[in-house]
Amino acid sequence: MGSPRAGLTLAHSAELPVTGRSAPVAIIDIGSNSVRLVAYDGLGRAPTPLYNEKVLCGLGRNVLTTGRLNEEAVRKALGALARFRVLCATMRIGRVFVLATAAARDAENGPAFLEAAQEACGTEIQLLSGRREAELSALGVISGFHAPDGVVGDLGGGSLELVDVRGAVVGQGVTMPLGGLALQDLSGGSIKKAGKIVREHMKKAAPQLETLRGRSFYAVGGTWRALARLHQAARQYPVHVMHGYSVEPSDELSFLQVVEQSDAAQLLDVESISEARRPLLAYGAVVLEEIIRVGRPREIAVSASGVREGLLYEQLDKDTRALDPLLASAGELNGLRARSPRHGEELLAWTDRFVTSLDGPETADERRLRHAACLLSDIGWRAHPDYRGEQSIALIQNAAFVGVDHPGRAYLALAIYFRHEGVAPEKASPVLRGLAGPRLFERARLLGALLRVAFPISAGMEGALGRIPVTVEAGRVLLRLPAEWQALNSDRLLSRVRGLARVVGLDGRIEVG
Repeated sequence: MGSPRAGLTLAHSAELPVTGRSAPVAIIDIGSNSVRLVAYDGLGRAPTPLYNEKVLCGLGRNVLTTGRLNEEAVRKALGALARFRVLCATMRIGRVFVLATAAARDAENGPAFLEAAQEACGTEIQLLSGRREAELSALGVISGFHAPDGVVGDLGGGSLELVDVRGAVVGQGVTMPLGGLALQDLSGGSIKKAGKIVREHMKKAAPQLETLRGRSFYAVGGTWRALARLHQAARQYPVHVMHGYSVEPSDELSFLQVVEQSDAAQLLDVESISEARRPLLAYGAVVLEEIIRVGRPREIAVSASGVREGLLYEQLDKDTRALDPLLASAGELNGLRARSPRHGEELLAWTDRFVTSLDGPETADERRLRHAACLLSDIGWRAHPDYRGEQSIALIQNAAFVGVDHPGRAYLALAIYFRHEGVAPEKASPVLRGLAGPRLFERARLLGALLRVAFPISAGMEGALGRIPVTVEAGRVLLRLPAEWQALNSDRLLSRVRGLARVVGLDGRIEVG
């Protein structure tokens, strides 16, 4: 297959990406449980899905006992592939990648199926080995998390892959026949027997699990995402975005035991899970419980990025891979929705100058969150003024961002809300305040107050901020206006400067000339 990078423009800077786009790309994933098409708007550091459709075919059902792909499952899969071929043509997809995993790999009639599947979709199919599948899952997590550190577990219908990740470094992977369909098959439908099978196979994963203690476990795969959705419902969690949702192991263990011992139909919000996946929830719970007990991770982090995103990430050049995925996402939304995208970029240096003049330290992660919030600061301007704060919260809280956890997402939403609605603490959503935590909540108020000073002097347009700095000097917040812009010195602007000063416990003033 030719290089998918041919003809691409992937411009970038040290921190802010200005990412050109190729034609849309698509990945068809022929898995043991589902056959899925995901089309993206192009290759880039944080590609946005254009279209996503899956068909639960169950190709891997009974493969380990019969040795063959089920004929009805094959029929459904080939029908889905033919449909996806038409959809890709309709969307004018520039390049289609087709991947096949455990079911086609393990079945004796797998080669015949792949030949028919290639005819149906009209594209060469890459049959992934277990090790290759683990590698791509790890790259998917690297693409979707900021500086990941832990073990990636990708649970499909037929297999489980485990692989260590440290930053952008992928360790040795291992694959085991512990997918939901495989366990259901091998155990004869017995959860107790499935537990014994899992414990025996996990001995093979000792090198990966021994390194997991005190680090993150990144859960990849539809069954684990479904469990996370049910966990959110059981805990009445306020944000329904899956990516970046994290759970403490002790809480997760108690929930997993409930899943294993309950009828799936009785679980809260189970209607949001497809009927074909519900029988697999208990098997996914058994596998995750054993990983937690043996590996003792610091947290369970849910990843919406896996093999497909890992494959796209692999196509990028080295410099583009090194870009921060959150800033890439925020930069693109800034370009699409702000009045003046360059103004959002100017806010980075302008707020840098103020924060540097403060006594209190800012961590590297707080800095990247602040920069992302600057890029998102004007995305709600088209809404009615009375609703710009709420509109911004809705956009940010539910956006398909990667590279940010849920407390960070709450910080972003709060900072832009404060920019529109004022920084009084009681104005904030108690839910978002609790999710952000005390430190990020106060950082969001600080940035919101800064942005409330910036927009009255720039009108949201580029070019002004560099000449009108605001800093802390001699124990007070000082805004300097050039003499030719002294007409901007108003009661409204002075009120904003004093509001910023109150957030940091100082007095504020404007100096002209």
